[in-house]
Amino acid sequence: MATIIDKEMSDKINFMTFIITKFARAYKMNSQQAYLYLKKYGGIDYLDECWWALHTDNPYWAIRDIYKVCLSNGGMR
Repeated sequence: MATIIDKEMSDKINFMTFIITKFARAYKMNSQQAYLYLKKYGGIDYLDECWWALHTDNPYWAIRDIYKVCLSNGGMR
């Protein structure tokens, strides 16, 4: 049985995949390491809640914002 997702959910998934990959490159991780780091330190939750605003910004600034959230939640790099 196929599940149909709406355009907003599709856009959200595409953006989150894109930004996790960009985050991984920026901080010299592979995508799996980046995802686990973001999951552990609140970056994924922040992305989930704020993706709409983040996707309108330059990816550089979005990545910096996500990093700051992780840093404030105990993340280090």
